[in-house]
Amino acid sequence: MAEPKYSRILLKLSGEVLAGDKGFGIDSEKASYLANEVRSVYELGIEIGLIIGAGNIFRGIQAAGNGMDRVTGDYLGMLATIMNAITVQDALEKANCDTRTLSAINIPQVAEPYIRRRAIRHLEKGRIVIISGGTGNPFFTTDSAAALRAKELGAEIVIKGTKVNGVYDSDPMDNPNANKFDSISFSKVLSNNLRVMDLTAITLCKENNLPIQVFNINNPGDLKELVLGAKIGTLVKEV
Repeated sequence: MAEPKYSRILLKLSGEVLAGDKGFGIDSEKASYLANEVRSVYELGIEIGLIIGAGNIFRGIQAAGNGMDRVTGDYLGMLATIMNAITVQDALEKANCDTRTLSAINIPQVAEPYIRRRAIRHLEKGRIVIISGGTGNPFFTTDSAAALRAKELGAEIVIKGTKVNGVYDSDPMDNPNANKFDSISFSKVLSNNLRVMDLTAITLCKENNLPIQVFNINNPGDLKELVLGAKIGTLVKEV
């Protein structure tokens, strides 16, 4: 078997993936599927930090658009990420993976507080570290949290698992003729306003030369092949 391309990664999963075909809430079968995909990488000896969004439960920015205070909405979204994190932790433990959930919001009954050195120590001990609660601050998405935590923890890449096969020049859900990029620079993503991650996350990755790999997590086996060096999805990096 080929040697893994990375030794430490930050895997960012969209919350919508956890909803499965239901489109909302948590699908236990989908949680089991995600756990098995992550386990396939875990078994390669790769250190894994994992962040999952909350789009399957709550979006603060949408709530704000409907009249809720934005700060209140963002905190509710952070709490939703903790719910998703605990769900994924349960599925991973059932898949025989040693796992810890850390939260930027203090909720000691279900998660350890996020402390950078503690998270790194868990990674070094071979535990999957699920990081929840976003950054702990409103106005920041889980994309921004993923970029920040990846840099803090010394990850070599942010791997973003979504419902599409990579980065396109337009939304493939709306345009069947959209063209997919095999690789693209941060500068082009920013200038073309492409929806890879939010502006804060892209800028943080660009300034720190931290590559982003975007792929479809719903394709079984792609995550493992990706970390083994296969050209899957779209690689975003500075030229």
